Amino acid sequence: MVEIRKPISITEAIARVMAYIQMTEQEVVPLMESYGRVLAESIVAKHDVPPFHRAPYDGFAIRSEDSRLASEHNRICFRVVEQIGAGGLASRAIEQGEAIRIMTGAAMPPHTDAVVMLEQAKSFEKENYFTIRKPFEAWENVSLQGEDVKVDEILVDDGNYIHPGTIALLATFGYDTVQVAKRPLVSLITTGSELLRVEEELVPGKIRNSNGPMIAAQLARMGISLQFNSKLEDDMESCLKGIQQALAVTDCVITTGGVSVGDYDYLPAIYEKLGAKVLFNKVAMRPGSVTTVAVLNGKYLFGLSGNPSACYIGFELFVRPVLLSMMGCKKPYLPYTQAVLLEDFTKANPFTRFVRAIHVFDGAGAKVIPAGFNKSNAVSSIARGNAFIVLPGGTRGYQAGDVVDVLLLGAEEGEEKWLI
Repeated sequence: MVEIRKPISITEAIARVMAYIQMTEQEVVPLMESYGRVLAESIVAKHDVPPFHRAPYDGFAIRSEDSRLASEHNRICFRVVEQIGAGGLASRAIEQGEAIRIMTGAAMPPHTDAVVMLEQAKSFEKENYFTIRKPFEAWENVSLQGEDVKVDEILVDDGNYIHPGTIALLATFGYDTVQVAKRPLVSLITTGSELLRVEEELVPGKIRNSNGPMIAAQLARMGISLQFNSKLEDDMESCLKGIQQALAVTDCVITTGGVSVGDYDYLPAIYEKLGAKVLFNKVAMRPGSVTTVAVLNGKYLFGLSGNPSACYIGFELFVRPVLLSMMGCKKPYLPYTQAVLLEDFTKANPFTRFVRAIHVFDGAGAKVIPAGFNKSNAVSSIARGNAFIVLPGGTRGYQAGDVVDVLLLGAEEGEEKWLI
């Protein structure tokens, strides 16, 4: 008898999946190997930034009090007594009427508290003299010590992705090693007797395995490499054995195919044989409604659809946030925005639709358009798209010009909570 599956909402499915998160352990990695990892410690400022008062422009360092009487009709003259560049220090404090030629980034000399930019100074024919025609306030044109960051300030909390800007912060404060979360160990099993290897020639009734390389790339985008990767025929015993082997060495097993209700869809029966707790086996979404997730001894079993588009969205909605959360990431969900829809979707759908799309900003605002053929077995639209249009299910369709929800793909960080 064919099982009648009852769909649950996307929000409920995500809540169930996220309820079983077990954090990975921590490790220390060198700074230059930390990109793409998740911080397991907060970044704390070890000193002020800037660490001293410094010049933000090329010019002349002066005492502001010496410029007090300067005006268009009363130019004040200064004598340049020294020149310093970034990293250099003045040899002495200046006296009244003196100035020091200073380069961008150099520390302000003792007793100076303003910088006259080059375009604000008029040089004399006589060397080492210049005049100004306006007074300068104390600390005008000066980058003050600690104006960017104060010592002991928490700059980035643990649970955040390490991106290039984070690397800059870590380097600024002398973090040559970083405490990060270990990456989860993940295995992938693609099922289907119809699947050929990528390098094999097509024959009648067969297709090449695109889901396996696609998911491996989705994992690689997260910095996660596969520990176990195999392709299995539609055979109950070989599938069961393969999943048992994968469970023995990894924290998470992803399978593609075999989760529908056909005669060769063995995953539901395998979960039952393993004694796994099935969290759900149908979600009110298109594509990917047959996505199935189970847990066993703290390990996840993700049963994704064999159809490429459904497989892709199933990974992004369910697998991605779980793996990121296992690493302590506080923003595990896809980034969310809104945009103007450029194409009609007049047919109502009872399930929420995720349409592979192209999201652009053309100067007049954000716009989004379907990336092409959008059935669950589509491949071309996955390659073209950089986003999902999210069309909630209901009794109405959508027209061009409507403002719709959009989930962005490929970004390092997303949302702290589920927004759909």
